[in-house]
Amino acid sequence: MSENFKDIFSELRRKMISEQLISRGIEDKRVLEVMGKVPREEFVAPGERARSYFDGPLPIGNGQTISQPYIVAYMTEMLELTGSENILELGTGSGYQTAVLAEIAEEISTIEFIPDLADRSEKLLTKKLGYTNIRFKTGNGAEGWSEYAPFKRIIVTAAPEKFPESLFDQLEDGGMIIAPVGGFYQNLIRYKKINDEIIQTGLIAVSFVPLIV
Repeated sequence: MSENFKDIFSELRRKMISEQLISRGIEDKRVLEVMGKVPREEFVAPGERARSYFDGPLPIGNGQTISQPYIVAYMTEMLELTGSENILELGTGSGYQTAVLAEIAEEISTIEFIPDLADRSEKLLTKKLGYTNIRFKTGNGAEGWSEYAPFKRIIVTAAPEKFPESLFDQLEDGGMIIAPVGGFYQNLIRYKKINDEIIQTGLIAVSFVPLIV
């Protein structure tokens, strides 16, 4: 990529931070710093690069999308990360949310159902961008990844009509899950596990592709 393009994307990231994130109430300094660092243009389809920092979702192929920057920032902020977390991500997709998490948390275990997307995101995140704290799996995210459980945080980036409650068993006590839930109408839900009891809180209305199981 030429230096001119790098400068253009860098400026677009700065505008995204101020006009899409800070203006809507994103306050976590680590989230803002990371969103200003991760090159979103690397995660979109080649024909969409000019719209990499568009204020909305973009197609990434296979009927899937990369989420709106604000939603990525909001979900990350709602996870209340300290930097020491092991996180389970269901729905790797393009790998953009994965990269944002990997910049803050200690370890990410990410699962993608669609082999083509799983392969592309793994190559991008490890070989091109050099992340070493991410492990990858192709399979049914609703089953979780018991081998590496319990997790401090779980994030779901596609919407199940009903949350797969078996995942609560893979969440450590004191841990948290952020997930979109619903069919045509969806809400972002935060689940906290306190003394082995699940406390559910509704956050905002959202629109995600369905979770494939």
